[in-house]
Amino acid sequence: MSDHAEHDSHAEHLTLERHCDVAVIGGSAAGLAAALQLSRQRRSVVVVDDGTPRNAPAAHMHGYLGREGGAPGELTEAGRAEVRTYGGEVLSGRVVGVHRRDDGRFRLDLTGGHALVARRVLAATGLSDELPAIEGVAEGWGRGVIHCPFCHGFEVRDQRLVQIVTHPLGLHPTPLFRHLTDRMAVVLHDPTGLDEGVVETLTASGVIVERGEVSRVRTGPDGEVSGVELGDGRVLEADAVVVGSRFRARADVLAGVGLTTTPHPTGAGDVLAVDPRGETAVPGVYAAGNVTDPSLQVLPSAAQGSQVGAMIAFSLAEEDLRAVARRSGEEADWDHRYGGPDRAWSGNPNGTLVHEATPLTPGRALDVGTGEGADALWLAGHGWKVTATDISGNALARVRAEAERRGLAVSLVRGDANDPAPFGTETFDLVSLQYGSFKRTPDQRGLRSLLAAVAPGGTLLVVHHDLTPLRDPVDVATQTRMYDPEAFVGVDEVAAALSADPGTWHVEIHETRPRPPGAASTHHVDDVVLRATRRAD
Repeated sequence: MSDHAEHDSHAEHLTLERHCDVAVIGGSAAGLAAALQLSRQRRSVVVVDDGTPRNAPAAHMHGYLGREGGAPGELTEAGRAEVRTYGGEVLSGRVVGVHRRDDGRFRLDLTGGHALVARRVLAATGLSDELPAIEGVAEGWGRGVIHCPFCHGFEVRDQRLVQIVTHPLGLHPTPLFRHLTDRMAVVLHDPTGLDEGVVETLTASGVIVERGEVSRVRTGPDGEVSGVELGDGRVLEADAVVVGSRFRARADVLAGVGLTTTPHPTGAGDVLAVDPRGETAVPGVYAAGNVTDPSLQVLPSAAQGSQVGAMIAFSLAEEDLRAVARRSGEEADWDHRYGGPDRAWSGNPNGTLVHEATPLTPGRALDVGTGEGADALWLAGHGWKVTATDISGNALARVRAEAERRGLAVSLVRGDANDPAPFGTETFDLVSLQYGSFKRTPDQRGLRSLLAAVAPGGTLLVVHHDLTPLRDPVDVATQTRMYDPEAFVGVDEVAAALSADPGTWHVEIHETRPRPPGAASTHHVDDVVLRATRRAD
């Protein structure tokens, strides 16, 4: 918990390295389900998602108990919100390489030159479908051109179906489609390797079987599938077309750790092999979802991701047990931030703090997420009895050294706002959260502790950057957004809690202002300022 927002206000212009317990590559069902399991185990989890799920062309998902017929995007948004509720981050970006470091951790190189360092990696990258080079197939994929009887079969029941067979596995779903409609034709576009006995059985059952190449999938004026044109010019009328794809596991990003794909037993593609726990041949690298099994629909992908997330949690816990440690991924991230030789920030107190605190009578002050302590030191120099807290021991060491150099007294407490009783039992005349951040929890533990630290008659001052620019889309091919504001308690959430309790709090200011000069970042950023007083008993 530190000057996180100041850092990320100019994050797009610097190359950053962040640290976490688990990095998840891919933010669809499997990746988000794993991230949820892990974040609920108090592990720091960062999901990197480039927005290219396998089911992107589909408008609906089927067979998902409790979410039947829902849009895939709605599930993704709900899953992201649930992960963020427990402090997991979901970044828009792209991983371009993974390598093992000398200390056993993994470095994930991201677009924009950024990096993540993680103890474990989960690949939930999915598959790429390789479609036959037939005109109209790619254009209608996931809509009028389908492949899975479980994903789309009910929706095409009793309709005119034409199935185009392009590889030996192509006839595998045919009996299922034949059960769903009695108006079905099969075109053996490429009969190589087909079991002729199966073909004869289909013919005997009343399915029309055509031998010959397909020229194109035809569409009507409304863009819907209307038929399949054969090489000889004949047209088979159709309301939907069935085509089986070949598939390729999206695993190239793992080449740097020595992982390669394995041919699938069907011969129709390749997958990333894992053991029953979801771990690959490289210890510490796991995989879940379609990248390991092309047959998984959304529901079993999510279930597998949840299971693999649990196995990763066991792996980390057992490692920590052997090390006689209870490691905090959040602490590691911030300690890295303040572990270098150079100062992270300007060393100047925040101008808004100076403006708002100057009229106040000095008393007891709590500086939450003090970072390098510029605000705490300014308060101490102006007569306040200051307690400064931060999750990073490296940050507090810098505050201690500077306080000693200036001859100032500042009490230092290492901890996170989400710890039990993070600020002790004392209350303060001024509680200041300047560009600080702490992760969300469903019970709002950190927020409740922050508010409880304000003494009757005392002032709460929260200053945060206006995060509107961070909600703009990012081109993941060239840039990764390294901060997920939705995973942290924000100033608007604090304001909502105060407004919900008007008998206790009087909100004096809640507004957006131009940022005062003097900060380390050089471009203009607006601030959101919240000042409130706790009513006297």
